[in-house]
Amino acid sequence: MKLLNEESVKGRSLSLIGKCDVEEYIPYSRFLRDEVPELPQVSEVTLSRHFSALERRSHGVNNGFYPLGSCTMKYNPAVDEEIAAFEGFTGAHPLQDDSEVQGSLQVIKDLEDRLSAITGMDAFTLQPAAGAHGEFTGLLMIKAYLESIGETERNKIIVPDSAHGTNPASAAMAGFNIVNVPSGPDGCVDLEALRQAVGSDVAGLMLTNPNTVGLFDKNILEITRIIHEAGGLCYYDGANLNAVMGIVRPGDMGFDVMHLNLHKTFAAPHGGGGPGSGPVGCKEFLAEFLPGSHVEEKDGALVRVRPAKSIGDMRSFDGNFLVAVKALSYIWMLGAEGVKEASQNAVLNANYMRVKLSDIYTPAYDTTCMHEFVLNLQKLKAETGCSALDAAKGLIDYGIHPPTMYFPLIVHEALMIEPTETETKETLDEAINALREIYDKAYNDPEYLKEAPHSTVIGRPDEVAAARHPIVHW
Repeated sequence: MKLLNEESVKGRSLSLIGKCDVEEYIPYSRFLRDEVPELPQVSEVTLSRHFSALERRSHGVNNGFYPLGSCTMKYNPAVDEEIAAFEGFTGAHPLQDDSEVQGSLQVIKDLEDRLSAITGMDAFTLQPAAGAHGEFTGLLMIKAYLESIGETERNKIIVPDSAHGTNPASAAMAGFNIVNVPSGPDGCVDLEALRQAVGSDVAGLMLTNPNTVGLFDKNILEITRIIHEAGGLCYYDGANLNAVMGIVRPGDMGFDVMHLNLHKTFAAPHGGGGPGSGPVGCKEFLAEFLPGSHVEEKDGALVRVRPAKSIGDMRSFDGNFLVAVKALSYIWMLGAEGVKEASQNAVLNANYMRVKLSDIYTPAYDTTCMHEFVLNLQKLKAETGCSALDAAKGLIDYGIHPPTMYFPLIVHEALMIEPTETETKETLDEAINALREIYDKAYNDPEYLKEAPHSTVIGRPDEVAAARHPIVHW
């Protein structure tokens, strides 16, 4: 397949943008290019075919199973996209007076209220543009709070060894030192190690529950109690909320601040470069530190109000607003019982696949999981030479996107599978059969599996070279 630059023919063109109907104005000549950019010169049919060809090479939830663990790549109802495309939403401008965008402000307020109800938090901001952005926001709020009460010596954030990689990165960006605590044999936080890690210099804990091996930590109330008794705050990474929404709330587990992902849990598409949204919620004592503004009702109208000790703006205006519209539409459509049922089905699907595969594959933790589970392929690799990477590549030939590989790091030769609640039993059975056939291939024809995939344009690129020496321009 050729690049558009290779399809380019000098003088060939197409008209996608109409003639400008306002006077051209360039405020500063230094912003002008010295030369005209070398953009491809192609016809409309060439452009259409190019992007259609790219689409056919892409894999998404619209054309196949996508069990990417810890990422919740689920199908999102089209009605939410339609509602977000309403002219009243797409035509609103963030600089309009509050009186002119009452409907949009109502969306923000309603979504914040519903997210608070689902999570057990008291206040929310929709500003953060993604999950990691939300983590950074929450940690800055923790830092601001500690500074406000004169406890600046608290400079350590405790992070379990099974955490998402963004957790320690976000804490470091916020100026904290990272303390890792190990998991126990059951895949949950080692309580004794946690007790030894806490002290007067601990600012808080970052934790995902269910954790990254798909287990709900049975000691969660003891974990948050240990941190609180040491004077720290508890941060909840809401990446796995898809397993527990409508059933249990982070606020009731003892968490003080959290983020969640509208682009994973609440019907905004995940992947493809965005836009995402990582709203941050908190308990009342932290609300005055929230970034941006929140919506309040005053004199019968909705207005934006900035919190008294706001950490500032984490993004322009009210975040990715149309993503919020999709999320609110999704919550309205499901209702309280539907939100709960979504979690129950996600857990059911994951356990169905885990049990159906556990006679040949080794679950990393052979117990009831939540929305995702991890397989340990160490035995398979030792006996056949076929790795988790080989198994994942083999799935591509079945039209299935590979699950997450080699994560979390506490499980070697890991395949992390999250089927989500939107997949049918028939789809799960097809995936189970594919994984069973891959298992047989590993023992009967390992070289075939090591060369997979066989059905793609490119089989196995040199991923190390691509990471170390990327070609980022034509």
